[in-house]
Amino acid sequence: MGVIVHKETEKKSELNDRIAADLRARTKATAVDDPDLVEDSDYVRDLKKTGKFSWFWAVLIVLALISAVSIIVL
Repeated sequence: MGVIVHKETEKKSELNDRIAADLRARTKATAVDDPDLVEDSDYVRDLKKTGKFSWFWAVLIVLALISAVSIIVL
């Protein structure tokens, strides 16, 4: 009985190996430099990396840190 189970798992592992090799080959054949394709979407095309209000976020973070320190100390 143990030999039969071993042979069954061996057949399954061979099948899994073949399936995995086939999937790797398909992935290599269809591989793209940008896998998520975010830069190609219309949503991201016209966005800027930073804006003229980036200083505002830095000020908010500093104020939040000062507030957190003052709450903890007092």
